[in-house]
Amino acid sequence: MNEGERHWRITDSEVVIDTPWLRLRRDRVDLPSGRTIEEYYVRESRGFAVIFALTPSGEVPLVRQYKHGVREVVLELPAGMIDAGESALAAAARELREETGYVAPQLEHVSTFLTDPTHSDSRMYLFLARDAMPSGRQDLDPTEEIDVELVPLDALATLLDDGSINVSHHVAAIHTVLVALRGEHTHPPRIR
Repeated sequence: MNEGERHWRITDSEVVIDTPWLRLRRDRVDLPSGRTIEEYYVRESRGFAVIFALTPSGEVPLVRQYKHGVREVVLELPAGMIDAGESALAAAARELREETGYVAPQLEHVSTFLTDPTHSDSRMYLFLARDAMPSGRQDLDPTEEIDVELVPLDALATLLDDGSINVSHHVAAIHTVLVALRGEHTHPPRIR
């Protein structure tokens, strides 16, 4: 079976939840085997940007914040949803400034990840922000309480190994950038 023959055919689709926090679509799909799934749910998203910022002194600003889905405080890279009409690059620059108070002269797209291709159309856009500098204070959303922690670049591997950073998307993002910074990546192109 070739790749095109593997695609499911949507025969009906309806948005069943549409809030600022969640948009859920119910599809009726026909499979290549002839079977029909009457109710297949997909979370729709514009995606989100994750920013690996690096200061001139070799520190990485991380954010510590509460995540209600798991009811835990987590340590992760700055990140946020892409607003309607906004590019991933613009979202990355905005989220870095809002969550950490840092800005960078240039953001470099490192990679794009599918976050949950079974149940969502969301993509994670990973950016590297070199020479990140504090610009002032954070500009947090009303629902956010974020502490910024500056971590030396060479300490990130320990935070991954000991589980201090355990949000899967952020673990993948950090590993991807660390490998790219060492010049071991062939795809995406090496970060110089």
